[in-house]
Amino acid sequence: MAKIRELCCFLLLAFAIAKVSEASSEIGVYELKRGNFSVKLTNYGATVVSVILPDRNGKLDDVVLGFDSVEDYKNDTTYFGAIVGRVANRIKGAQFTLNGKKYKLVPNEGKNMLHGGPKGFSDVIWHVQSYDKNSHVTFVYHSFDGEEGFPGDLHVSVTYMFFQTNKLVIKMTGRPLNKATPVNLASHSYWNLGGHSSGDVFSHQVQLFADKITPVDDELIPTGKILPVEGTPYDFLNIHEIKTRFHELPSGYDINYVLNYVGNEHFHKAAVVYESKSGRKMELWTNQPGLQFYTSNMLGTVKGKGGVTYNNYDGICLETQGFPDAVNHPDFPSQIVNPGEIYEHFMVYRFTAK
Repeated sequence: MAKIRELCCFLLLAFAIAKVSEASSEIGVYELKRGNFSVKLTNYGATVVSVILPDRNGKLDDVVLGFDSVEDYKNDTTYFGAIVGRVANRIKGAQFTLNGKKYKLVPNEGKNMLHGGPKGFSDVIWHVQSYDKNSHVTFVYHSFDGEEGFPGDLHVSVTYMFFQTNKLVIKMTGRPLNKATPVNLASHSYWNLGGHSSGDVFSHQVQLFADKITPVDDELIPTGKILPVEGTPYDFLNIHEIKTRFHELPSGYDINYVLNYVGNEHFHKAAVVYESKSGRKMELWTNQPGLQFYTSNMLGTVKGKGGVTYNNYDGICLETQGFPDAVNHPDFPSQIVNPGEIYEHFMVYRFTAK
């Protein structure tokens, strides 16, 4: 936890000494680079375009799925690398009631809303507030009252930042200006630690620090129950390959895990992923209560970077988040943020290779 406290201090310092401050609405690509670790991002959807890491022998590979051009991201239906919101995941019936008023949202998955609607935060141009290629980039966006049906103006920001030699931090914030509103942002990167072009992820070993899930109906909407994973195919408390019990599921993993808290820690470990051929290992910490584990079951056939064709199960998403459809489940942790309050969502990745 001392390192996490050091991280928080580092974040505050970085915001104070940001070298570049601007308000650009042009679409660009911004690279962060530290040694042989580099990340490229675009302000279209505040999207992760590439993450390049060495394997155990020093060979570099891009370990996230994506596209070669920004134009491809504009036509994307996969949410490759994007920040999704105002409310990530699904909202049943594309509606909810807040303070006695019913809000009707814009559905984009049948009668439900997914990842903020037809034009959520993944499909807008964010402003570049600050950028230092050696340390960080911060994107900001003003979401207007009534956007996709949500109440109130909301100022949102996302900072991607290097920490130490092998850590990537994502900090997401939301500040309502005039009305209470739900806020639940998520980072939607598709990871393949063997390299984005290496095929399916069945041999990836995964550990999830969660002993419960929120089960869903046939529309992937939570039923409201919280059930233990022990003895089910959803049990990743001990690290094992994704393929171990994959055949017991109808189409793959796409479920919200209830993360375990230890004491009063602000940050808690959410996941470990290991790929044996490359030796790459990714660890993830967060301050959020949930994690959506998704094995790209509905990816289909997509032409990606370098002409590579991606197929179902070629990447995994580990989306730390509030619980899906929490606005319609009062027993779930609330996602309502009031004016004067600030929503904060941290993700800390650590990458190693042995």
